[in-house]
Amino acid sequence: MIFGDNHLTLHHTPTAYTLTFTPEPALDLVDKTGSTGLLKVHYATAWSATREKTSAGIKEVVKPFDWSYTTSYRGTETPGLGGQKLQRDDKARIPVELLQRRDPILFADEVVLYESELDDNGVSVLTVKVRVMEQRMLVLCRFFLRLDNVLVRVRDTRVYVDFGEERVVREYTAREGEFGEVKKKLYMEGLMPDQITIAFRDANQIAHLLPVVEHEVESVCLEGETGQTQEGR
Repeated sequence: MIFGDNHLTLHHTPTAYTLTFTPEPALDLVDKTGSTGLLKVHYATAWSATREKTSAGIKEVVKPFDWSYTTSYRGTETPGLGGQKLQRDDKARIPVELLQRRDPILFADEVVLYESELDDNGVSVLTVKVRVMEQRMLVLCRFFLRLDNVLVRVRDTRVYVDFGEERVVREYTAREGEFGEVKKKLYMEGLMPDQITIAFRDANQIAHLLPVVEHEVESVCLEGETGQTQEGR
């Protein structure tokens, strides 16, 4: 299911710098060639063996396509009038301590860009959340994949905006782990079977259990007479 009208747009008025999150470019990054290695459901081997016995002499051409809809989408960036754009910055960081303060939340929302139940074999979903305070903003674009009894994958893009400094930091973190290994870790945390089932439906409960496979930080300073950041849906 594609929610084509859903989007989140961050726009810096003085420089016209824009960072937008929409479904189409996210889906465009899904592997259409099979070059990254296609995932299979846990019963695929047994199913294939049975099919080979009952379909002798039948040949089938399969077009490779990542049916898990995995994407590395980090948002669509439009540079500012002065050429401002995100650049890799290994020294930049998102100030978690400031985000943990109990500052009043002026605006908060969440939109789903697309999702699939993978033919009842799990879930694949891309969402965007935004939280705006008086002095800062945080955006989380999260891709969550749970392929039952096979794999769990979380790809997070966090965008931090400091209104006073007119600075944007974008952090991308990809995590991935085997379904069985994640299940063992949940047992070690003391969860009961029914609690584990619920945990597998919530990326927040299992993301920290997954090994990091990719991490990158970028930043940009937006220069203008006044800093105004607007959010849209």
